[in-house]
Amino acid sequence: MLVLVSASPRRADLLRAAGLEFTPRPVSVDEQPPTGLTPEQSAIAIATRKLDAARLGPDEYGLAADTLVVLSGRLIGKPKDAADARATLTALSGRTHEVVTGIVIAGAGQRVSAAVTTHVDMAALSPAQIAAYVATGEPMDKAGAYAVQGRAAAFVRSVRGDPSNVVGLPLRRTMELLAEIGYPVPPHLKPF
Repeated sequence: MLVLVSASPRRADLLRAAGLEFTPRPVSVDEQPPTGLTPEQSAIAIATRKLDAARLGPDEYGLAADTLVVLSGRLIGKPKDAADARATLTALSGRTHEVVTGIVIAGAGQRVSAAVTTHVDMAALSPAQIAAYVATGEPMDKAGAYAVQGRAAAFVRSVRGDPSNVVGLPLRRTMELLAEIGYPVPPHLKPF
């Protein structure tokens, strides 16, 4: 059985859309990035914390992920409040940033991990656009204070890399890792 160690409805939606069956098992862990690590290492470290907290059974495969937004080398997590969301969106406005997701999968006595980076070009946003978007509440539980699959889709000029990564789970790399540890990936999802 596959266990999704996440409370993210977006990750669950991606797995469901791909046709995977899973059981959600949200955990509560410290999501502060460790100091002295690259964004990729930080995302994997936080995903590892989540997976370790899930306490998998012997017949379970666990999948945990963590997504970070990186702007000019600075990590940007979920906004603390509306003012923080406005500041984050102002910083991202008209610039290119990176979305980094760390994935950790365990099962059958094995553990594999990877990080995927996608580049997102954000359009220039006016203060009024930012205020109106923040007022919707949508940015409040999202790394980088926006949801590319929601209202903020109109803010994105281009995405270079895996678009599902920007939503929170790079599906292709996830399927490769599941197959690598022997999880029975459905034929239509097996990596090439």
